[in-house]
Amino acid sequence: MRRREFITLFGGAVATWPLAVRAQQPKMPMIGLLSSLAASDATRVMTAFRQGLNSAGYVEGSNVTIEYRWAAGQYEQLPALAADLVGRKVAVIAAISGTPAAQAAKAATSTIPVVFAIGGDPVASGLIASLNRPGGNITGVTFFTSPLATKRLELLRELMPSLKTVAVLVNPNNAPTMLEGANAQAAAQAFGWRSEILNASVESHIDDAFSMIVQKRIGALFVSSDVLFFIHRDMLVALAARHAVPVIYADREQAEAGGLISYGASRSDAYRQAGTYVGRILNGESVGSLPVVLPTKYELVINLRSAKELGLSIPNSMQLLADELIE
Repeated sequence: MRRREFITLFGGAVATWPLAVRAQQPKMPMIGLLSSLAASDATRVMTAFRQGLNSAGYVEGSNVTIEYRWAAGQYEQLPALAADLVGRKVAVIAAISGTPAAQAAKAATSTIPVVFAIGGDPVASGLIASLNRPGGNITGVTFFTSPLATKRLELLRELMPSLKTVAVLVNPNNAPTMLEGANAQAAAQAFGWRSEILNASVESHIDDAFSMIVQKRIGALFVSSDVLFFIHRDMLVALAARHAVPVIYADREQAEAGGLISYGASRSDAYRQAGTYVGRILNGESVGSLPVVLPTKYELVINLRSAKELGLSIPNSMQLLADELIE
């Protein structure tokens, strides 16, 4: 072979090497992330989710990719978003921030593994048959918001011993939120309080709810755990301050935004565990063999500045129990 021909053939072979190497490299698995939240509201929980993934050996952009789908509180968009992820043949769907997201993922596929992170009861909502043995293609983490309704009202009673009336804000489009509201009403009745259920399924209804609270001279507000109230937490806090209404929330972000007090299971801890489950499934574990993770860490956050503006004195016993006091 003449030297010129050899160089030409060698150069052509070298040019094809990158393509051949790329062809031999395994394709990175893709996670489909379906959330009821808006992307701008998910910074903390997504940091926790990625930490869970990392603990299982996966780093986004390095050996795994994530396709994000955000419903931004519009539950009716979830089925189409879930179907889109299924069409993209993702390896796992992480359905987080609300039972409606998990239900949409379950309805969209019976074969792709689904890991949820929700506040509702996954058995009562029909997602799984058993907490210990979910079976099928779905498992995850729950922070069980409904059973905490009584505890939240107990905190309100300790903070306001003379309280006699409470409003309960719920989203009628989210069944677990309605159950939480019913539990809150039952607890209020046990305390001898008058309670009022206020429905809000869109932003404007929140303003209407406060108008009703003022009109009926209700003493305090219980805000149930729902994406709508999480996304519009600044609006809730502003209305509560304007009308001087003490409010107890489910999520620490609401207290950090200026709300009076929050109590609930740690969402960050739940999302971290959901990320770990996704990683374990990518590593070959069967989704049906992974039991649903129950909450173990609860957070009490008190905003002392908001309490002062409302003229409320936080008992020392509550301050000692608090995980965080916001000055």
